[in-house]
Amino acid sequence: MSCKYIFFDLDGTLTDPQEGITNCVRYALEAFGIHEEDYDRLMRFIGPPLVDSFSQYYGFDKEKSLAAVEKYRERFSDVGLFENRVYDGICGLLTRLSEAGHVLVIATSKPRVYALRILAKYGLDGYFSFVAGSELDGTRNYKDEVISYAMENIGCAADEVIMVGDRRQDIIGAKKCGVTSCGVRFGYAEPGELEAAGADYIADDIEELENILLKV
Repeated sequence: MSCKYIFFDLDGTLTDPQEGITNCVRYALEAFGIHEEDYDRLMRFIGPPLVDSFSQYYGFDKEKSLAAVEKYRERFSDVGLFENRVYDGICGLLTRLSEAGHVLVIATSKPRVYALRILAKYGLDGYFSFVAGSELDGTRNYKDEVISYAMENIGCAADEVIMVGDRRQDIIGAKKCGVTSCGVRFGYAEPGELEAAGADYIADDIEELENILLKV
């Protein structure tokens, strides 16, 4: 088994956070007098660090972006994080990967404190040996930082790891760390996004993802 360690992104890979994230982004924008009716613009917030998205999509400077993140968390911490659902087939996938001897790890840009609550709420926490995420103060905001942190804490080498995620940030982060990557198309990647980022593997569905992960 060359890739003994499987690192999973959370949003858009294990769970569908669409309702919670878009509602919380809209809530944050309202605080700045922006009434966003274009749902596609809200959907783009799923995956990348929030502070970057407020800047990129609404032209907020750093101070305003950080303030928007705080407004987002105001709703997310109590309501939004549970406006979520586990993708069909994920629990079976995680069970079979564990039974095959893989060590499963969460590597998310979401604050770790939220990731832990989501995993516990939906009964996923028992599958994972370690949960790596960002911190509320902005530490480890980017995926390569999260992946490196996880490897350091677990004590594994890059050539033992495969990173699974649905956005280009997952693929780019894996490449920066010298880690094999597998993109999934059932999340929130735009057409051609995973290919352009240089994913080593791409899975269209859970079944194909399982076949890939059991062979690498």
